[in-house]
Amino acid sequence: MLQNQRRSYLLIYIVLFINSALVYAQDLPNKNEVLIPSTTETKEDTTTVNVKPIVTERLEIVNDTVKNDSIKKKEDFLTGVVDYYGEDYIFMDQTNQKIYMYNKAYIVYEDMRIDAGLIILDYNTNEVFAKGIDSAGTYSQRPVFVQAQNRVEPDSMKFNTKTQKAIVYNSRTEQNGFNVLAEVTKKENDSVIFLKNVRFTTSTNLEDPEYYFYTRKAKFVPKKKIVTGLTNMYIANVPTPLGLPFAYFPLTEDRASGFIIPSIGDNNNRGFFFQNGGYYFAINDYVDLAILGDYYTNGSYGLRGEAAYALRYKYRGNFNVRYESLIDSERGFPDFSQSSVYNIRWNHSQDAKSNPSSRFSASVNLGSSRYFRQSINQTNNGSGLVNTLSSSVSYSKTFEGEPQVNFTAAATHTQNTNTQEINMSLPNINASVSRVFPFAPKDGVKSGIIENINFQYDLAAENRFQTTDSLFFKPEMFETAQLGARHTIPVSTNFKILKYLSSSVSTNLQETWVGNTTNRTYDATANEGQGAVVIDTLKGFDRYLTYNFSTSLGTTFYGTFNFGEDTKFQKLRHIVRPSVSYNINPSFDQYYEELQVPTADPNLAAEIVEFSRFQNTLYGAPNSTYSSNIGMSLSNSFEAKVRDKDTTATEPKKIVLLNNLNFSTAYNLAGDSLPWSPLRFTGNIPVVPKLDVNFTGSLDPYALDNNNQKIDKFNIDNGGSLFRLTNGNISLNYSFSSKDFEVDNPDNTDRLDDETFANGGRPDDLFGTGQDIGDSSFNKEKENGNSADKDWYQFDIPWDLRLAYTITYNNLQRQSEISSQSLMFSSNVELSPRWQVGVSSGYDFTNKGVTLTQLRFERDLESWRLSFNWTPIGATNTAWYFFVGIKSSILSDIKYDKRREPDRNL
Repeated sequence: MLQNQRRSYLLIYIVLFINSALVYAQDLPNKNEVLIPSTTETKEDTTTVNVKPIVTERLEIVNDTVKNDSIKKKEDFLTGVVDYYGEDYIFMDQTNQKIYMYNKAYIVYEDMRIDAGLIILDYNTNEVFAKGIDSAGTYSQRPVFVQAQNRVEPDSMKFNTKTQKAIVYNSRTEQNGFNVLAEVTKKENDSVIFLKNVRFTTSTNLEDPEYYFYTRKAKFVPKKKIVTGLTNMYIANVPTPLGLPFAYFPLTEDRASGFIIPSIGDNNNRGFFFQNGGYYFAINDYVDLAILGDYYTNGSYGLRGEAAYALRYKYRGNFNVRYESLIDSERGFPDFSQSSVYNIRWNHSQDAKSNPSSRFSASVNLGSSRYFRQSINQTNNGSGLVNTLSSSVSYSKTFEGEPQVNFTAAATHTQNTNTQEINMSLPNINASVSRVFPFAPKDGVKSGIIENINFQYDLAAENRFQTTDSLFFKPEMFETAQLGARHTIPVSTNFKILKYLSSSVSTNLQETWVGNTTNRTYDATANEGQGAVVIDTLKGFDRYLTYNFSTSLGTTFYGTFNFGEDTKFQKLRHIVRPSVSYNINPSFDQYYEELQVPTADPNLAAEIVEFSRFQNTLYGAPNSTYSSNIGMSLSNSFEAKVRDKDTTATEPKKIVLLNNLNFSTAYNLAGDSLPWSPLRFTGNIPVVPKLDVNFTGSLDPYALDNNNQKIDKFNIDNGGSLFRLTNGNISLNYSFSSKDFEVDNPDNTDRLDDETFANGGRPDDLFGTGQDIGDSSFNKEKENGNSADKDWYQFDIPWDLRLAYTITYNNLQRQSEISSQSLMFSSNVELSPRWQVGVSSGYDFTNKGVTLTQLRFERDLESWRLSFNWTPIGATNTAWYFFVGIKSSILSDIKYDKRREPDRNL
C-alpha cells in the first residue's frame, strides 16, 4: 500500500510539472524552451529552461533578450501532501487534467477528508467532486466530508481546494444535538455556511423524522449559531401554524449564559402566570448559577436560585434557595389570605481520596414547615408527607499517632413540620482519643483481666437552640441558647471464665459542664397574690460529676440435629446466645435541694418540692434515684441445610428459618414495687427471597386493676396468663419484577426517587413520584437513547411490584385494638416499548379508606415525551399534571404543560 501511494504521489507531481511546462511553452518560438521570470528585479535577464525527457537535467542559464517578464508564474494547485485511493481503479486523464477514483475512494488533503463511491480530482479548476454509486436503483457510498471537527454526509458535493468553498446537495450533519438536513448547502469559508430548504430536528431518524423545523434560507456559523428566515414546525410532515418570521439557534460546545424562557399558563386562584423564567450564568468550568422567577397576576411571585459546583478529584455540590410569596383569592374577599414559604438546600460531598485525614460534608434541608405542602412550583406527594426535615454540616479531622485523635465540628438541625418546632446545634463539637491499653504487653496477644484494661476519652460540646418557625434566626431564638460540654472517660476490661464464658467489667466517669443553671424560690406575691414558684436563670459556669458500674457475662451454644444426607431436610442448627448483665447507677442527691411551698389550706403542712439547679439545662439533672438492675437477654437463630434443587451441586443449600429471635428483660434490685420490666421480643422470618417478616412486641408479667392501672401482682396470680401482650407490630416489605424470572438477569434494580429521598422520604414510589415543575431533567432521561432501535412488539412485558404491609396491636389498658393496619403497593408496567403506566396506592384497614393514590402514564414519542400524573385520592394532595415536550435539552422550552394544584385550603 505504501509503495502504491508513493508511486501515486510521484505520478501526480510529474503530471503537474509537465502540465505547467506545456502551458508556459505555448508562446515560445522554440517548444523546448520555457521562459521563467527572474527572481532578481534589477537585472534584465530571463532564464531559459530546456525541457528534456529527464526531469533532473540541470538548468542552462543564458542571457535574457526580453526587458520585462512575459509570463506570470502560475501558483501551485496543491500546496500540501495529497493522499488518495480507489479500490477498483485510479484513472489519470492527462488530456482533461483529471484523476478518477472509484469504489470506496477517499482523498485526504491537509485537514480535509472526503470518502465516497466516486471522487474526481480536477487540478485544472482546483475542484474535487464526490458522489455515491447508483447500482440497480440503490444509491450507496454517499460522500462523507470531514474538515476539522465538522462532518457532512450529502448525496453529492463539489469542493474548491484553493478558495475552500464548497457546494453540497442533500447534506446531513450534526451540530450540538441538532441534526441538520439541507437540500443545498454553500460553504463560503470555515466560519460561514449558507443553506437552502433546511430541516432542523433532534430526531435520530433522519430519513423520516417525526418532527422538524423547516426553513427556506438559513445562515450557519459552526459552533456558534444558526440564523434562519421564515421557520415553522412540521409534525409527521404536516405543517403546523407554529412558526416564526425568523429564528436564532445558539450553538456552543461549552456552557453559555443566556435567558431561560418561562412557562405560561393560568391558575384558578392566582390568575395567569409566567413560571420558571430567568437567566443562566455559565460562570466558569467549575461553577454555574441559574436565577429563576415566577409571577402571577394576582400578585403572587416566587424566586429561586440554583448553583452547582465541582472540582474533579476534590469535591462537588449544589446549592438551592427558594422563596415564594403566595396570595389566594383577591383582596377584599373573605377567603383572601397571604403567606410566604421558603426552602434552603445544600449538598456538598468531598472525594474520599482528596484528603483521607480531613473531610467536609454538608446535607442541608431547612425552611418553612409548610413549604412542601404549599409550594406552587413543585408537586411531590412523598415530600409533602414527610414530617421531619434535618440538616448537617460537618468537618472532621483525624490526627494519626498513638493514640489517635479524632475531631469533628458540626452544625445540625431537626425540624418537625407538624408542630413547627426546631432544634439547632451551632456549633456541635466532638473529640475523642482512641483506646489506650496501659498494661498491654509490647509483643504478643493481650490476655487476662489486667492486660485488657483500657480507657479512652470523649468530649461532646454543644450550643443548642430550641425555637419555632416564626422565631427562626430572630433575636428571640438566641435568647434561648443552652451551652454545655460533657467529658466521658470509659474504663473497661474483658476476660474469659472457664474458657467458654466471656465476661466484661466497665465503669464510666462523666463530667458535665453547663453555662447556666436555674434556681427556684417561692414568691407569695406572684400569680396575683396567690403565690407561685418562680424559676430564675443564673448565668455562670457550673459542673457535676457522675459515674456508674456495669458487668456482663455471656456465651454461645450450638445445637445441631442431623436427619441424614438422604433426606431433603438434612440438618438443623440452633444458635443460642444468652447473656446476663448487672448495672449500678448511684443516686446523686447532693445536687438536689428542697423547697417548701405553702398550701392553700393553712391547717395543712407545706408541700415539699425537690429540685436541682441543673434542671432545664442542656444535659439535664443527674440521676437522683439509686438503681441496681440485673439485665437478661436471649438471642436465637435457626438455620437449616436442605438438598439443593441443582442436581450438579455437591453441597447442601443453607437457608435461614428464623433470624435473631431476641428476648430481653430486667430486674431492679432496688425497686420497692414492680421490679420486673416488660419482656421485649423482636424477630425476623425470611419467607422467600426479598420477603422478610419483621415482628416486635412487649409482654408484661403484671396484672391490671379494675381501673386498668398496673398493680404489683403477677398476671398469672390474678387469674390470667403468664404474660399480657401489651403491644405488637408486624411489618413486611416485598418487591419483585419480571427481571426476577429472567435467568440471565436475576437481580432487580429499584428505581429511586432522589428528590423525595433527599427530602427525608421513602427511597421508592409507594407514595408516588414527584418532580419540580421547573426542573426539566426528566427531559434528558432518554435523550441519549435511540428510541428508533426499540422493537414495536415484544413478547415479554416488563413490570415491577412493591408491597408494604404493617399492623400494630395495642393492649396496654385492655383496649385490645388494632391501632393501625395498612397495605401499600406500587407497580409499573411497560405495556409496550413506548407505553408505561404506573400506580401507587393502598388501603387503611383501620380507617377503612383508600390511602393516597397516584396514577402515572408515560408515552415515548421518540423525540418527544408525554406524561400524565394524576392524584385522585389524597387528604390535601389531589392534583394532576400533564406534560408533552421535546426530550432534547436544547429544545426543552418547546413544551406544553398543564396542571391542577392541590387544594391548599383543605
